Amino acid sequence: MKIQLIRNAALWLEYGGVSFLVDPMLSEKGANPPIPNTANPRNNPLVPLPGPVQQWLTPDAVLVTHLHRDHWDGAAVSLLPHELPVLCQDGDGETFAEQGFEHVSVIGNNEGMNFQNVTLMRTGGRHGIGEIGELMGKVSGFVFRAEGEPVLYVAGDTIWCDEVKQALDEHKPEVIVVNGGGAQFLTGGHITMNEKDIVDLCNYSPAASVIAVHMEAINHCLVTREQLTARLEQEGLLDRVKIPGDGEWC
Repeated sequence: MKIQLIRNAALWLEYGGVSFLVDPMLSEKGANPPIPNTANPRNNPLVPLPGPVQQWLTPDAVLVTHLHRDHWDGAAVSLLPHELPVLCQDGDGETFAEQGFEHVSVIGNNEGMNFQNVTLMRTGGRHGIGEIGELMGKVSGFVFRAEGEPVLYVAGDTIWCDEVKQALDEHKPEVIVVNGGGAQFLTGGHITMNEKDIVDLCNYSPAASVIAVHMEAINHCLVTREQLTARLEQEGLLDRVKIPGDGEWC
């Protein structure tokens, strides 16, 4: 298994002989307006792609955890070949079809699917709590399995919650990708994992290796790589968590 953090939550994953492009946000720096009701009104993305976009346009499949613009943007719609297989959560398939993608596969609640040599299973999550969590809508994570590969859990846009604990208990992943950054609006709590959430996840799954992404690319993500590194060092967990830079391979 090899994972490259492209930017934000966008990953290039080579797993079981299959290449997946996960949650592509392919816009140029500053091409999109700020996420509203946040403390940092800067255009998104905050940083450029770490290389020419063409290198990420021909995966074997595209996997999209949910349809928020920092996971699936207009640039992805226009740049990616529409004959590529697209894998998504239930409720999102119609949108991809309307956008012209010809081979869309929906992975439903507690359902799995096989793609070439890889088995994928959808998991749940919470994109915040209370009213904000409801407004943010449905999100998903996905567990990957293939012969000769570690069990991989891409948790998606979720906070530390019972759904994540259930996924950890059921699938016992050996590698976990978490969306950090502690994204937050002016009101309400965080909507992606912050430092404490990642510490709690590490302590709950002490045998797993963790990769923390989704930082320093979107205007409402307030936890930096430096802050997360300091907290993990304080907790004695820095050797368990990889915090890649944009373009870096794990």
